[in-house]
Amino acid sequence: MLGGWRYRLGSIAGVCLLTALAVGVANSPTGQALTGALPVFAQLAADPPGVAEGLLEVSTTVCVVAVACLPLYKPRPRRVLDVVVLAQKRVVVALFALAAIGYFDYTYRLPRTTLLAVTPVLLVAVPALFVWIRRRPTPTTAARTIVVGDTLDEIERLVADIDHPLYGYVCPTVVPRTPDAAPPHPAVADGGSDAHTLSDHDRLGGLSRIEDVLVAHDIDTVVLAFERTDRAEFFGALDACYEHGVAAKVHRDHADRVLTADDDVGTLATVDVEPWDVQDYVLKRGFDIAFAATGLLALTPLVLAIAAAIKLDDGGSVLYTQQRTAVFGDTFDVYKFRSMIPQGESVEPVNDESNDRITTIGGVLRQTHLDEIPQLWSILVGDMSVVGPRAVWTEEELLLESQEQSWRKRWFVKPGLTGLAQVNGAKSTDPEEKLRWDLQYVKQQSLLVDLKIVVRQLWKVGVDAVETLRR
Repeated sequence: MLGGWRYRLGSIAGVCLLTALAVGVANSPTGQALTGALPVFAQLAADPPGVAEGLLEVSTTVCVVAVACLPLYKPRPRRVLDVVVLAQKRVVVALFALAAIGYFDYTYRLPRTTLLAVTPVLLVAVPALFVWIRRRPTPTTAARTIVVGDTLDEIERLVADIDHPLYGYVCPTVVPRTPDAAPPHPAVADGGSDAHTLSDHDRLGGLSRIEDVLVAHDIDTVVLAFERTDRAEFFGALDACYEHGVAAKVHRDHADRVLTADDDVGTLATVDVEPWDVQDYVLKRGFDIAFAATGLLALTPLVLAIAAAIKLDDGGSVLYTQQRTAVFGDTFDVYKFRSMIPQGESVEPVNDESNDRITTIGGVLRQTHLDEIPQLWSILVGDMSVVGPRAVWTEEELLLESQEQSWRKRWFVKPGLTGLAQVNGAKSTDPEEKLRWDLQYVKQQSLLVDLKIVVRQLWKVGVDAVETLRR
């Protein structure tokens, strides 16, 4: 990624040039002839500008788009998808501003034909510019690599295995060694200046400031040097890498805790913090939105009927809320139709057959899977996906982690309404089998696999509904 003033100048110049070209092409005879052949544009009157008017249109559009993209000019590591979404949002803001300017002041009006013509061009070209300018360093450029760890011994061991220069390291203020290696150090606030340091390498900050370090120093790669990879700090560092589009590596001794390529057998393995390609992610998210929106609209009458039935059954609340674990240990609230008597819950998974808290209506909802309908909202807002590992209650997560060492590998993908484990009948009462199916999905995931799982799940729901009606 370009840094500092070069990034700012390059991004500003690129936005201005792309905008000027888009308006110029839209106002050219060839551009107007092409747009005039389209059904929507054919209904609008052609309004080719003169030289002075054309220059005014170009300068107005360039200024508005350049100002709207102001948040993008600061060099900051971001995921490719985040760059695209943010750039498109800023372009939409600019287009609305141009439309408003034309509405209130005819002098600076951008013709509707021109505005419509430049819209798809800018929505593609501007995001592409910022994706290109944030490209990863080539072999001829210097990449910035840091080590993030929790103990000095582990950090030093990893430093010895890195075959290129390090930019620095991040660690807690008081970094412990093994018990007999060094005396304890007095505790000070995280990020303070009294930390024990390594020779030949700069300490950039504490673990609580890792995101600031990634942004301020334009870091490209993070090497994780945690002695205990089952701690929240390990996945917190991974989450920071995920959010800012930074590559992550881990020692092969800890590769069983993360997702890595099957052929990655070096001392340091690359962590696959984004198992989905950008194109596949966009398709998956588009499918999630379409599925959830269609389901919510089509099932609205049924939702009202279920809500009324729950109220008439025992007069309690209609919805049940529970905190579940999402990507990299983040949490979100999941909603379901209440199917049990509200009492204290146990983290121990229980089969429905032996659960005496299930209400009469709740039993029907569970057997027909109708209690899951409110989760379509979680899918629509992006907390969940249609297909993925089942979101687990945060309290139950600790129990399952203690039983299965690789349980947290499920954290690398967004939780889903259904998945391979669900369609194959695996439940939390058998965490080993459930984990096996979930990890198989993580390795084989694709939009085609998702569609097959959805079809199997819908068939299963239909069969269960028919059996319930027969009873």
